[in-house]
Amino acid sequence: MNRIDARFAKLKQESRKGLVPFITAGDPSLEATVPVMHALVEAGADVIELGVPFSDPMADGPTIQRSSERALARGAGLAFVLESVRAFRERDADTPVVLMGYLNPIEIRGAERFAADAAQAGVDGVLLVDLPPEEAAPFRDAFTAHGIALVLLASPTTSEARLSWLCGHAQGYLYYVSFAGVTGASERLDTAAASERLRAIRAASSAPVVAGFGIKDAASAAAMAVDADGVVVGSALVASLADARDVGDAVARATAFLAPLREALDRTF
Repeated sequence: MNRIDARFAKLKQESRKGLVPFITAGDPSLEATVPVMHALVEAGADVIELGVPFSDPMADGPTIQRSSERALARGAGLAFVLESVRAFRERDADTPVVLMGYLNPIEIRGAERFAADAAQAGVDGVLLVDLPPEEAAPFRDAFTAHGIALVLLASPTTSEARLSWLCGHAQGYLYYVSFAGVTGASERLDTAAASERLRAIRAASSAPVVAGFGIKDAASAAAMAVDADGVVVGSALVASLADARDVGDAVARATAFLAPLREALDRTF
C-alpha cells in the first residue's frame, strides 16, 4: 500500500475529509518550495499536489499560468521538482506527494526513467492533465511497476462509457474537475450540480474521489467536501503566495491560508 492509499484509508477510518493543497514548484521562490510544503502539512494537508512548471499549461487559468512562468524563469524544471520532493522526504516520510502537470516533460525523459527517478525521490502519484485514458497504458504500466499511482481525471462532460472506465481503473484517488473550464474560475462553481455528480462517481469508483477547481476558501471547501472524499485547493493558495517577500513570509502565508480550511472540514464532518 503506497502513501496515498494509506492516507485515505486512515481518513476513512477517522471519518475525516482529505485536504489536498496545490502549489507550483519554484514559486514564490526556489528556496520556499520545501518549507511551504512542510508548512502546509503542519496546517492540516493530507496530500500535497506539487505542480510541475510547464510553458503551456492549457488546463490552468491565469494565476497558475503566471506561477509556472515565474517558476520556469527561476529554473524550476523537472529535475528541481524531483529534488524538492527528495528534500521534503528528509523530514516527512508519510505525507503523500502527487506531481501534477503535463505530458511533455515526462515524454522527454521517458516513462520508465521518469518513474524510476520519481519513485527514488519519494513521489507517490502523478496526474497528467493532457494524457488521454486511451493512451495511458505505457505510462500506467511504468508507474505501477515503481509503486506510483497514475491519478485520473473526470469532469462534468465525461461520457458515461469513459467514466465507467475511469472508475474501474482509478489509482490513488480520482480527481473530479467540478466544472468544465480552467483552474481558478471560482465564480463557475456550482456545488449542487457537482454534488449530484460526485455521489454517482463515488458509488462507482474503485478509489477515493476528490473534488477540485473553484475551491477558494473554507466555505467552498466544506461545501464541496459533503459528497467527496476530499477537496483540492490550488489557484487561491498560489495567489496568496505569489508576492511573498521571503521564505518566512511564504511559510506564514501558506499556514494562514490552509489552517481555516482544515478547521472548517474538521468542524463540519
